[in-house]
Amino acid sequence: QVQLAESGGGLVQPGGSLRLSCSASGSGFRINVMGWYRQAPGKERELVASITSEAITKYADTVKGRFTVTRDNAKNTMYLQMNSLQPEDTAVYYCNILAINFAFRNLDVWGQGTLVTVSS
Repeated sequence: QVQLAESGGGLVQPGGSLRLSCSASGSGFRINVMGWYRQAPGKERELVASITSEAITKYADTVKGRFTVTRDNAKNTMYLQMNSLQPEDTAVYYCNILAINFAFRNLDVWGQGTLVTVSS
């Protein structure tokens, strides 16, 4: 069983910064890809950033140059450093992992989400 715990959301003023964390707990699995998604009110969930076990990253065009995703493989933890935040970044941010367990079963696990609100 794999569980994800997210932290770091909150209220920030435009132009400010936040750092999100996502930690995976459990045993008997290997994480391949970790990703951050977000869903704003009335909109579909979208990919914000992802990172592979080889640290290959991918970003949505709307966050390139402002957000940075990193990963600590030893701790099964991913971070999202968000700078120059704007009101349009307001959303619930979800952590996702694509992993494989020791029975070679693919796992697709989601966190519970953390709210980021950018407002003056």
